[in-house]
Amino acid sequence: MKMLYVVDSNGEEREGIKQYLELSGYEVQAFEDLHGVQVALSRQTPDLMLMEVQFPDGDGFTFLKKLKQTYSFPVIFVTTRVAESDRILGFELGADDYVCKPFSSKELVLRVHALFRRIDVSVSAFKSGSTWTLGNSVLQLDEVSHLFSVDGRQVPLTAAEWRIMSYLVSNSGILITRSQILEHCFDYSFESYDRIVDTHVKNMRAKMGPLGSQWIETVRGYGYRFAGRSTTNRAHGGSDTQE
Repeated sequence: MKMLYVVDSNGEEREGIKQYLELSGYEVQAFEDLHGVQVALSRQTPDLMLMEVQFPDGDGFTFLKKLKQTYSFPVIFVTTRVAESDRILGFELGADDYVCKPFSSKELVLRVHALFRRIDVSVSAFKSGSTWTLGNSVLQLDEVSHLFSVDGRQVPLTAAEWRIMSYLVSNSGILITRSQILEHCFDYSFESYDRIVDTHVKNMRAKMGPLGSQWIETVRGYGYRFAGRSTTNRAHGGSDTQE
């Protein structure tokens, strides 16, 4: 059973979200402030966190930015902060979804289900082959730990970065537009959210090192393309020619 954290200073809304999720088969722990969830994180890491932005002891945006430096589990904002600028900021900081209050309890549960499905799909994408090359550089992906390595150096990815990487790698050599990434990895397709993709790719490249922009190529005006080649496909008789 998956463990979820719900963090909201509004007791009625916090308990409501907790009950919706428990009725849907999840184990849920609820917290009223950021301090409480920080203490809990030192003992146990959840499979998913749903949280407000506004708290008496801090704000969720700053908390998420610090959180992503240590943890890679997905985060969904469920908040009264409904401005488009807030939604974009949330995604840029690493949120995996952004639900505005008031919300449909059924829709929220479906979004949680959908997020876990996307994660499962990204994990299964590498089960048949997880080693890729670019010249003399080697990239390896680990579907269990959600870590990957470049030339033997382990590089942690956030949940959102992992889904983007999975999508690009599973379409190696193919141009993928920003809109396709948004729809496949975030369930969003608005042009104003394009910069969210750019921010994630920029962060991924930085983590990958000097060859980051060569592993993930920019196709100006369109999107991105993963340039690596699967050594597993070659071992199984696949073509080594990029189209």
